[in-house]
Amino acid sequence: MSTEMIKQLLEALQVSPDNVPLRLHVAQMLLQGFEYVQAEEHYRKVLELQPNNGEAQMGLARTFYQQQKYSAAVVVLEQLENQDPGNFDALLLHCRTLVKENHMNEARDIYQHLLQLNPGFRDDTLDGLFRTAQQGVSLTDMDMEDDEETERLFMLEKPDINFSDVGGMEREKKEIELKIIKPLQFPDLFKAYGKKAGGGILLYGPPGCGKTYLAKATAGQINAEFINVGIHDVLDMWIGNSEKNLHSLFEMARSNKPCVLFFDEVDALGANRTSMRNSGASHLINQFLSEMDGIAADNENVLIIGATNAPWHLDPAFRRPGRFDRIIFVEPPEQQGREEILKIHLKDKPVKDVDYASLAKASAGFSGADLKCVIDVAVEEKLMEALETGSAMPVTQKELAKAVKNHKATTREWFNAARNYALYSNEAGLYDDVLKYLNIKK
Repeated sequence: MSTEMIKQLLEALQVSPDNVPLRLHVAQMLLQGFEYVQAEEHYRKVLELQPNNGEAQMGLARTFYQQQKYSAAVVVLEQLENQDPGNFDALLLHCRTLVKENHMNEARDIYQHLLQLNPGFRDDTLDGLFRTAQQGVSLTDMDMEDDEETERLFMLEKPDINFSDVGGMEREKKEIELKIIKPLQFPDLFKAYGKKAGGGILLYGPPGCGKTYLAKATAGQINAEFINVGIHDVLDMWIGNSEKNLHSLFEMARSNKPCVLFFDEVDALGANRTSMRNSGASHLINQFLSEMDGIAADNENVLIIGATNAPWHLDPAFRRPGRFDRIIFVEPPEQQGREEILKIHLKDKPVKDVDYASLAKASAGFSGADLKCVIDVAVEEKLMEALETGSAMPVTQKELAKAVKNHKATTREWFNAARNYALYSNEAGLYDDVLKYLNIKK
């Protein structure tokens, strides 16, 4: 993938942002260049302009597949197949995605349909998998393995970090303190006002800005147990087991109070039900909402934190009072925060004459992940020099400044998409913080 060509095409898109063929071309180039996050944002933009664009739907599904967002890929593929039932590429990707999620029976049915559409088609990998599933492990053995896996995945931990280890994020920490920490410190006072300790917080913002790290630091700040939940920890190939897994997670949290239950990429588990054809996914969302409500159990002192890069894809029911009723925008670190992050990442590396303040100033808009990438590039350049000369030299301001200059903030693509939602789908003011960050007045 030519970086210069991509740059020129992106500049052309700034002039003509609604040029669908051009945006699709950019997305395809990014996909081929393994830039899946950026490709995803462009495909999403096309679908905002043309919701039934099949090429964009297929491209978006492929980006989800490559990022291992299999549940999200299935949702998009089902929409595409509803529009075009004979779309061979969509059916094949759907089959492979279901295999990744261990939904072997559904995958086998789609594979048989593919063979009917094209009798000469064969996929040796899929053929082998289906034969193994048919002839291999018994259902009882698989259930036992699932139980062992559940115990292994649902692990409690006591984080050894707290807010003092988080660079910047003063606004975010203050909001969490009011919602979580103060109710635990002054329970009687909060009860007098009808407030309980616990509840839900939704962290959203561009990728790489420290949402997971902040959630873990929150648990460490209040000396609470921490359960980090990924989508594959919940989803199961057998009907009803996903709901059981989710219930088990909440029960573990309730048995180990105070506890922070953290759901990464929560939009994949709680996608908007109006766009779903999969009844199983809808049942899982209903279970999720029921667990958050604590109808059959006491959720006091259980904090549920969700993190997402796309809050607009989350089912609106999750934002009702008592659920994710506090939504916090985790923005790219400010200048002081960037300086702190640079110092943290360079702490154990050989450095000399580094002007952290100037590097922080030059890296406006960079995420924490961007800053880490900058340091990696600078270190690699110095390492190559050391291999040629045979002597190790410290990383200096020169290498770091060069890396900052050559790196483009990955948050830009996210803000391009978020800006549209903040301007045109923001009736409740959920994304006002995005407009404030972008210095846009409504």
